[in-house]
Amino acid sequence: MRSLRKVICLVILLQLSACNTVGPEFTRPEVELPPGWTETGINGLSTSPVSQPRWWQLFNDPVLNQLVEMAWQQNNSLEIAGLRVIEARAQLGIAQGSSYPQSQLVAGDASFVSSADNFGGGNDWQFGIGASVSWEIDFWGRFKRGIESADAAYLASIAARDQVMILVTAQVVNAYTLVGIYREQLRIAHENEVLQQRSYDIASVLYRNGADSELDMQQAQTLLLSTQASIPGFEVSLKQARNSLSTLLGKPPGSVDELLSAGVDIPVLPHAIEVGLPADLLRRRPDVRQAELNALAQNALVGLAEADLYPSFSLTGSIGLVAGGPGSSDFGDLFSTDALTFSAGPSFVWPFLNYGRIKNNIRVQDARLQQALVNYRETVIQSAREAENAMAAYNGSQAQKQIMVETVASAQRSNELSLLRYREGLSDYQRVLDSQQALFAQQQRLVTQRGTSVASLVSLYKSLGGGWETGTPLISDESRTQMQQRTDWDELLNDPEE
Repeated sequence: MRSLRKVICLVILLQLSACNTVGPEFTRPEVELPPGWTETGINGLSTSPVSQPRWWQLFNDPVLNQLVEMAWQQNNSLEIAGLRVIEARAQLGIAQGSSYPQSQLVAGDASFVSSADNFGGGNDWQFGIGASVSWEIDFWGRFKRGIESADAAYLASIAARDQVMILVTAQVVNAYTLVGIYREQLRIAHENEVLQQRSYDIASVLYRNGADSELDMQQAQTLLLSTQASIPGFEVSLKQARNSLSTLLGKPPGSVDELLSAGVDIPVLPHAIEVGLPADLLRRRPDVRQAELNALAQNALVGLAEADLYPSFSLTGSIGLVAGGPGSSDFGDLFSTDALTFSAGPSFVWPFLNYGRIKNNIRVQDARLQQALVNYRETVIQSAREAENAMAAYNGSQAQKQIMVETVASAQRSNELSLLRYREGLSDYQRVLDSQQALFAQQQRLVTQRGTSVASLVSLYKSLGGGWETGTPLISDESRTQMQQRTDWDELLNDPEE
């Protein structure tokens, strides 16, 4: 008993001494950001704090809102990102388990031993059953650093999943916008087909009546056929955009056709757009948070490697029952008081001749830490650049769109006047041809520019890091059910508390 008390006192002493956690303490790098944006103050861009994290709802499109919700529930890339969070959570559990006795074993054996005649001969049974425990004391904070790294990696996986959610949402809005663009271009093509068919009919009648040349009729037909040839291309692009949208929703091609059958318009831009300040990016962008957490995880790995420089202290113990051998082969003797055996005591391991390898491993981990710190700074700077560029692109697209609206209005009036003068014989058909070609081209350019404006606004919201604050489940019910049927997951499949 006196020996046992000594062992217990030693354990208490080691635990009280285990407060010297080696390795650097993490400090987030300071990154200088501008106090404000250079592109705000026009086209509704305001530095007011973002009050609507679900920015796509500002388009006031119920179909679009429904599609985004469906993508959150069914997108495969988002599902994989959620499963990586579950994986990181299990890895954290492994690291946390290192704080407790690392080896806990129960073992038993039964052996039949036949001795050689030179040693007296004889056949005997030997029996044994027992338990052993080995506990490495976290004297230098080795396991504490491992838990710190695993916890940071777990939080980084959540940030990575948030980033995927932002990207998926942006992709859904862009794909939906493409559907609207191609539908509108198809409508304009059919509209111009009717207009050009009418012009061709007029040129054909005039030619047959001898009032006009065959050249005018052939030119009218060329323009008409050219417009008709563009229609199949728009139809193909429309189908491809729908298929892309189906894929983003985790569904086979054609699955969203019924939902889109009511008609899809190019989203209407909101009048006011809140972008906040550059400093808000540190809080809102998941990739910035992920870069910081990756650096924190690597910082802990430096301490984990540094702990290898020092001796590790362990406490081992075993207790068991042993019976059998020469003169006694009765299994019942295993449970007698004379069969009890136990051992307990401390030990240490010190790899003092491996300092070159250990120190170089520390240097490897420190170099990776520096990379992570620089990557964090680069991520912050790039996030500010992306936001500034997106605002510039949005303002530029708005200016272009306004000019194109006026251009289309002018082209429509020009077409009306040229056709009227041609009917009255005041001008040749070339002017009609030029005006109709210009009208069709400018209308298509305006539709494309409207889509570009939406895409630039989507890029702006994506660069600001909005759209991940949704509270959606990490994984689908289907995945949760399948995993629970295969493996005992306990509470690990539950969504983390906010």
